[in-house]
Amino acid sequence: MTYRELAKNLIDQISDSKMYYIVAFLQGAAVPEKMPGWRPSDMDDLDGLENEDGRQFIYGTKELLEDLED
Repeated sequence: MTYRELAKNLIDQISDSKMYYIVAFLQGAAVPEKMPGWRPSDMDDLDGLENEDGRQFIYGTKELLEDLED
């Protein structure tokens, strides 16, 4: 039995009250690992944006991506 077949069999055993959580998890898992046509450098346009209070975000995208690579 494949993992896909096992997952389908298990889903049939889950109560309707818990299906919300399963669907939310599956939606997250179904997101492609790489977004076609997107590059981390595209985030540079977001640096310096202000929040609703008019305060500027100090932590830039470049620093965020560097931290994520560590």
